[in-house]
Amino acid sequence: MWRPFGLLVLIGSLLTVKVSLGAESAEVNLDYVAQRALERAKTPFHSPRADLPKVLRQDNLDYDKYREIRFRRDHALWAADKLPFRVEFFHPGYLYQEPVHVHEFTLTHTQPIRFVQDFFDYGKLNIANQIPVNTGYAGFRILNALNKPGQMDELGAFLGASYFRLLGKDQRYGESARGLALDCGEGDRPEEFPIFTDWWLGKPHGDDNELRLYAILDSVSCVGAYEMVIRPGESTLASIEAVLYFRTTNTVAAVDKNRKPAKTIGLAPLTSMFWFGKNTERKFDDYRTEVHDSDGLLVKMGNGEVFWRPLDNPTQMRHQVFNAPNIRGFGLMQRERNFAAYQDLFNLYNQVPSVWVEPHGSWGEGDLHLVELSTSYEGLDNIVAFWDPKNKPAPLQPFRFGYTLHFTSETDMKLSENKVVSTRIGPDAQFGARQFVIDFDGPKFDAIPEDKPPQAIANCSAGAAIVDCFVLRNTYQGTWRVILKMKPKAGSHEAIDLRCTLQQGTNVVGETWTYQWSPP
Repeated sequence: MWRPFGLLVLIGSLLTVKVSLGAESAEVNLDYVAQRALERAKTPFHSPRADLPKVLRQDNLDYDKYREIRFRRDHALWAADKLPFRVEFFHPGYLYQEPVHVHEFTLTHTQPIRFVQDFFDYGKLNIANQIPVNTGYAGFRILNALNKPGQMDELGAFLGASYFRLLGKDQRYGESARGLALDCGEGDRPEEFPIFTDWWLGKPHGDDNELRLYAILDSVSCVGAYEMVIRPGESTLASIEAVLYFRTTNTVAAVDKNRKPAKTIGLAPLTSMFWFGKNTERKFDDYRTEVHDSDGLLVKMGNGEVFWRPLDNPTQMRHQVFNAPNIRGFGLMQRERNFAAYQDLFNLYNQVPSVWVEPHGSWGEGDLHLVELSTSYEGLDNIVAFWDPKNKPAPLQPFRFGYTLHFTSETDMKLSENKVVSTRIGPDAQFGARQFVIDFDGPKFDAIPEDKPPQAIANCSAGAAIVDCFVLRNTYQGTWRVILKMKPKAGSHEAIDLRCTLQQGTNVVGETWTYQWSPP
């Protein structure tokens, strides 16, 4: 997978670092990183913010000054060796107050990649020789010939807390993945944001088609070790194995005496943006008809059921929990791929990836969480999805899990062929109800004769009633359309859960549509 160091060229001809300078003889693997994570978990959390030089703090380095700083692309890691992957570094400071320490490794050695000011063009800023070499970076981006041979395009970026984004071929940045989410969406406590503090980047061979990374994730409550193997392609895949160690109560209290044990441990968290779409009842003053990085949550349950939950932008936070033992997969998806739905030449929402989580093995008992925050503009990520294990790990005991992330437009794979393709909502004057218009499409739906329509099986939670539900063929779009009318009880302010499936006889055809509707 990786060649020996020999001479490690960090910035082309400008700086060559020999193995003997700071190199350590070691086999870097998940056990190597996990041992360091365990040792750190035995001590209180130390925030990297405390190590940031004053010159880089936000009161000294504001937005305009930070924009002056540019990475010199000819100094990218592995550029001089003409390897299939390159790495560029983000400068610490301004919003990025938590420096990250980066190492390179081969089969036999590892060594730190020190902070070097010559890697950056500072424009008009005069801060030369004011940043120590042990400062670290804000993060890094990965380049690869993703779209065209010989052309190095951005494959992914790791920047801020434990957030990262990857791209498949011809995709644009949209939603993000995270290493871990602790107490996300809980009303009785603040969310805890773990951060990636240390990275090991595996130096590839000239013919490698994947890149191997290791990381330490740290927070007040826990420390984690992560292995990530990234394989670029039509859909880019990231295979992840992780080990978590939670700190003891006393160790946590040494930093934050008010921090309670984690109520939810969000594995494989995804973060996205939904402002408005086809199902939006709150209208916004905008020339576009849809604005979102994801339009629905797709879930494959352990019992084989597949359901689709359209996303919404509620007036206040909603936190919906689905019991999901042995979950087979989940993802925040962008199903609408037609540019005409967005009409945005600057933000190509039709080209952002869906992100699908595929667990390795059985994750056991647990719940899938969907958190929807209210937003009034597209600059805020307001959607989070994650899986929470029922049995929480004991302090300092290893908690292992693995999964693969698919950053996909579904051009080379189909996660669900017989599916919900749209949801629209509006009033129904006849019953004084809310009307849900749901279109289903796919090969199995196409095979249903028009004179033998499927049956819609619909229900809703207490606080409302289904007053009408019927199915007809939408010949204009080649779909089967369900028109479901739900009437909430007078004066009720409870959120209403709805479900609908299409059946032929006793056989369910395609996905289950589920939705949570909140009274205005």
